[in-house]
This record gives sequence, C-alpha cells and structure tokens, in this order.
Amino acid sequence: MSELETIGIGFPWEDLPVGRTFKTLGRTVTEADIVNFISATGMLEVLFTNVKFLKEAGFNGRLVPGGQVFCFAEGLLFQTALQGVGVAFLHTELDIKGPTFAGDTLHVEVEVIESRASKGKPGMGLVRTRNQVVKQDGTVVMVYTPLRLVKGRANLAG
Repeated sequence: MSELETIGIGFPWEDLPVGRTFKTLGRTVTEADIVNFISATGMLEVLFTNVKFLKEAGFNGRLVPGGQVFCFAEGLLFQTALQGVGVAFLHTELDIKGPTFAGDTLHVEVEVIESRASKGKPGMGLVRTRNQVVKQDGTVVMVYTPLRLVKGRANLAG
C-alpha cells in the first residue's frame, strides 16, 4: 500500500509568507467552560463567580477571563494552522480590547507580519502573526502578536 497523506497538519513556515491572512472556525464559550477554567486555574475571583456582583458593576452577562479568551484563541489556531508544526512560543504582546461573555462565539483572524528562516535551527523558521480574536458581531476583543518557532517542510516527514 502506498503511503497515505496525513491531513490536519498545520502550515510549515515556508507557507506563511508576510501578508498571508486566514481565519479559524469559531467556538462558543459556555458557562461550563468558564466554571472549568476558573476552577482549574484558581481564578475564583468575584468577577467570574458572582452574577449579582457583575450586574451591580454594570455587566449584563457572565464574564470570560482574558486568559481563557487567549487559551481558546490558541486552541483554535492549533486545530488549524499549528498542529504538528508549532515548536515553540517565544514571545507575544497582548492587548485586551473589550469583554467576552458566556454565549459569545470567538474566531481568530490572522495576518503574518514576519517570516524568516531560523539561523540557529536548520529547517525551521520564525513566524510572527497579528492575531485578532473576534466575537460573532465583529467586535475585536483581543489582539496579540506571537513569535513562534515553526517547522519547515523538510521537518514534516511522517
């Protein structure tokens, strides 16, 4: 039998030139997601545990921690662009633009802003993207610019 192509692998760095854009599928944040995240991380702050407090503070809904929004964005990227090719997360700047609530559906819009061969890691590249996390209504809730070490085509055997 001939070798079958493996699908679901992310983009090697050579396929991520400066200017390339794409977006991920969306994912809706549920109440259960928030409870699981704050429990697992110990973020048992009143902002995330007390709906009465939120109402009194002027919020109409259950807030999602910014760290959870970031984690969901990274998960969406791993399911699409980074599976099997991402080697290291080296640096990022992160800007939270607005709140996310239970019931919001998030996706990530990506633009490659830097892409080059790694000098110290043959067959790999350094790729920086500008990632916008966007809600179902088009509101941008987070922007971050990670620099990653990414495998090249030569390192994708198997």
